[in-house]
Amino acid sequence: MNHPTTDHALHGEYHGLGPLDEFPIHQLPRPVAWAGSSDRNFYDRCYLNAHDRTGDLFLITGLGFYPNLGTKDAYVLLRRGDEQTAVHLSDAADPRGADRMAQQVGGYRVEVIEPLHKVRLVLEETEGIAMDLTWEGSFPVVQELPHVMRQGSGTTLDAQRFAQLGTWEGVLSVDGTDIAVTPDRWVGSRDRSWGIRPVGEAAPAGKPADPAFEGMWWLYVPLRFDDFCVVIIVQETPDGFRTLNDCTRVWRDGRVEQLGWPRVEMRYAPGTRVPTGSTIVCTTPEGKELVLEVESLLPVPLHVGGGYGGDPDWTHGQWKGAGFTERLTYDINAPDVAGRVMFGVIDHVGRATVHGPGAGVADGAEGWGLFEHGSLGRHDPSGFKDWFDLAKETP
Repeated sequence: MNHPTTDHALHGEYHGLGPLDEFPIHQLPRPVAWAGSSDRNFYDRCYLNAHDRTGDLFLITGLGFYPNLGTKDAYVLLRRGDEQTAVHLSDAADPRGADRMAQQVGGYRVEVIEPLHKVRLVLEETEGIAMDLTWEGSFPVVQELPHVMRQGSGTTLDAQRFAQLGTWEGVLSVDGTDIAVTPDRWVGSRDRSWGIRPVGEAAPAGKPADPAFEGMWWLYVPLRFDDFCVVIIVQETPDGFRTLNDCTRVWRDGRVEQLGWPRVEMRYAPGTRVPTGSTIVCTTPEGKELVLEVESLLPVPLHVGGGYGGDPDWTHGQWKGAGFTERLTYDINAPDVAGRVMFGVIDHVGRATVHGPGAGVADGAEGWGLFEHGSLGRHDPSGFKDWFDLAKETP
């Protein structure tokens, strides 16, 4: 029997088939390389962070595929002191999906060692930055509630995500200096999400939004304690109406609890929208209070080199040409940088203590993780009247 051996057949140019179609993983009656949605904003990407509990350094990184845009990219964002450094990598995605299993962009790659538990991140030296880090989950992953946002009749975000808390081991190299990463000190959180969200070049606006977008209030706090982890997600509209509420505790033995409707008190540095900490009061299924006192040790604006939320320098999914790399460095105190911090989401090294009858034997325990917050535009419960209103000076 003769088999097709032409380049056209091998590359699937006639039918869209690729190596993934050899596996029983199909969800639709079409090749795996074809996204289930024709929406240009379809994406599938991972996010990971790492820190050593000191607040001296915060590493944020990730890799994404955008099949309907034909692109893939990765980024590394590193804050030390008042300096924030970004490395960006971008390339064309294989139209057959052959690079979905071998997740790699330039010298950056993600290796799945044990699904939902252990992954390895490698960045061959690129623009002075390199890393070889292995993640190990401390708890099972948390499947978060679906996240949907609409503007009028249109859908701007429709995504699924899972999150995990864990530890890191390996080496991070910055301009020739090696930083040892050990699991007794280095912790973090990670997530993978997929679906639809704004990516790539800006699409034509069409009719102006009616009503106009006035802002949103967002809180995402995955925390790791010795006995359990907690993943909290809260999103509110400008009038304080809660459109997303997801609060989950996972114990080491795999038990999962929902922790009700968190009450949140946010504390901002006067004259800014940069939070210094928060008190989050959760409720166990038995009706017991579990109180989390969270403080920021180091903030990293994701829209300053990270590609999120209106970053003028880097947009996930945007075509930058084949084999693209660059490094950008920011002075966080520079007026042109500091002036835009309030218009995006900020990730913080988060230190937490847990109290209350719902904490049980963990009462008073210390935990670590991500403290992510953005108060964009108007938010009545916070007293922010518009996009430019700031936290008042403490009396």
